[in-house]
Amino acid sequence: MQDLASTATADGSSDLGLAKDRWYVLVILTLAYALNIADRFSISTLIEPIRLELHLSDSGVGYLTGVALALFYVTVGIPVAVLADRANRRNILAVALLAWSAMTVLCGRAHSFVQLMLGRFGVGIGEAGGTAPSTSMLADKFPPARRPMALTVFALGACLGAWLGSSVAGQAAERSGWRAAFLVLGIPGVLLGLVVWCTIREPRRGSLDRLKPQAAGTLAKTLDFIGRQRSALHLLIGGAAATLWSWGLIWWTPAFLERSHRLSVGEAGELLGPMHLVAGTASTLLAGWLMSRRAAIDPRHVSRLLALVVALTTIPSILAYWVTSKAAVTLLLWLFVPGVYFYIGPILGLLQNVLPADMRATGCALLLFLANVGNLVVAPQLIGWLSDGFRLELGAGSESLRWSLLLLAPTGFWAAWHLWASGRTIRADQARVS
Repeated sequence: MQDLASTATADGSSDLGLAKDRWYVLVILTLAYALNIADRFSISTLIEPIRLELHLSDSGVGYLTGVALALFYVTVGIPVAVLADRANRRNILAVALLAWSAMTVLCGRAHSFVQLMLGRFGVGIGEAGGTAPSTSMLADKFPPARRPMALTVFALGACLGAWLGSSVAGQAAERSGWRAAFLVLGIPGVLLGLVVWCTIREPRRGSLDRLKPQAAGTLAKTLDFIGRQRSALHLLIGGAAATLWSWGLIWWTPAFLERSHRLSVGEAGELLGPMHLVAGTASTLLAGWLMSRRAAIDPRHVSRLLALVVALTTIPSILAYWVTSKAAVTLLLWLFVPGVYFYIGPILGLLQNVLPADMRATGCALLLFLANVGNLVVAPQLIGWLSDGFRLELGAGSESLRWSLLLLAPTGFWAAWHLWASGRTIRADQARVS
């Protein structure tokens, strides 16, 4: 069958022009995703200096750095995604990017707990309009067989964003204080928002699907459909559990390195930054290359590969918070961090392929809702509470954070089980949609 993505459009556009436009949109949306992750991740790097200046407990800084953003990110995300399944996704993304970047700049002007909390509320509202419209647009730029590959490239934004939020934010904080990190990351986002608005056109919804959308999707319709798509349900739970495990651990890792291994904020950022950029990028590119192979046409192979990778990298994720040697923890983190990124793009691609075109943004938002409840609400707050408890009730001192993270690390096995289980029905579920 002729690849729908390589056919000429009605206005005579060439195959080369279509390819250039497709990849231009992918690059710009990937950069937007990178800033989304960077603005969100930078405060993880800054946990210790913020906690010390504002005189907060671990549970208090967990609320400020995670829950304050998530309260609006996870609640606003689904209504915005439902809107994205009906309205112009380019406009939603551009406005959201401008909003969260401007609020990041305002976080850099905060001088109290309340001011910083309000700034994080604003960042969460803006970021809620980022990923779901982007993934839905990419599904209308790339044909079904190439969506896992395209969304794996899109997932490179997570590697770049985490590097920006670690190394760049850490160095800015080391030189000019933690507020400077927010300014360095927020201003470029305002400029990129204008680029999205001025240079990207809204693609025709469902143009590359054989089954065309009949009506705009609703949240109730999408939930009902997912309830009958067992693979979609497993992908949602597996993706959420994988995010709870991986990003929940990474969220507290800078503070863990500063307390248990006596690193400064800049040193922790310099240690973790290359892991995100080099190992994360290599892992994401490897996933993208594998998604472009013929074997990846069978979605069962993809889901089982993801399950194996998550299960295997759970082992070093446990050991990294057990060992006391800085050299050992560095090696184990280099083994763990690639697993943080490997699953992101393929899960998004698989989920797009088991949902109709008019439900994809909402389905992505549901995944983000569940994942970010785990990553931004459960992990920061639970680890903060446990750490405070271990320190105050059990006398664990500076090692209280270590023991809290050791309790979270095994949840990677739970995620792997759901990813494996999604492969049981995913071929039939994908055929039903396409």
